[in-house]
Amino acid sequence: MMRVYETDRLRLRELDDTFAETVLRYYEKNRDFLQKWEADRQEHFFTLEYQANRLRQDLELAKAGNLLKLWLFRKDAGDEAPAIGCISFSHIIRGIFQSCILGYKLDQEEIKKGYITEALKKGIGIIFNEYRLHRIEAPIMPKNKASIQVVKKLGFECEGIAKKMLKVNGKWEDHIRWVLLNDQV
Repeated sequence: MMRVYETDRLRLRELDDTFAETVLRYYEKNRDFLQKWEADRQEHFFTLEYQANRLRQDLELAKAGNLLKLWLFRKDAGDEAPAIGCISFSHIIRGIFQSCILGYKLDQEEIKKGYITEALKKGIGIIFNEYRLHRIEAPIMPKNKASIQVVKKLGFECEGIAKKMLKVNGKWEDHIRWVLLNDQV
């Protein structure tokens, strides 16, 4: 069963492959906007088949306890609402590490409305209280000022720069390593 969570303004949902068209529409709409922040996307990424396969893989990773990916929907838009973004806690590692990597993205028309902060507060609560993880790391490019503001607002602390950490839009980019710790575990 796919999990659904709610905040004041949002519904956060795990999605299966029946939502491939919803996800594809999100990526098509935000293709240019997301390009400067994400890996290069080949044309096959923008197909229904690719998105359906990816959603199936995400659910398998979630069932194995290695991923929590929640797509965001505005409550006020009703049951047929388009996806406005997603948050993901990936690369969940257990044992002595108890850690994950945070990622998030939002529709270009929905930025600066507090949706990501609202969704992340809920997601962090789930990761710390239900998953009982100790550490969330958010790697962010130094030029991504809006994302830096979000994590600062949520209490993340800077651990320094990881040189040429991720290949974004065809170029190896430095990332600031922002971390939030759960001292309750």
